[in-house]
Amino acid sequence: MADAAGDEGAERKSVLLRLDPSVHDALARWAADELRSTNAQIEFLLRRALTDAGRGASARPLPKRGRPRKEPLPDE
Repeated sequence: MADAAGDEGAERKSVLLRLDPSVHDALARWAADELRSTNAQIEFLLRRALTDAGRGASARPLPKRGRPRKEPLPDE
């Protein structure tokens, strides 16, 4: 198994997270406001907290979301 901080194709870790229902509801609303899944919102917030604490150097960047942009058509 590849290290999550290294290889681009590394598998993601799964964890069971128990949350108070009101915390989950607030996270889900926040995620929807930012067009993220609840899971992606939790990861975003954890990464930001790691960076703020000076512990995020080993985390690889989040992948780009959505479809790739189309190249503009050349003027004819």
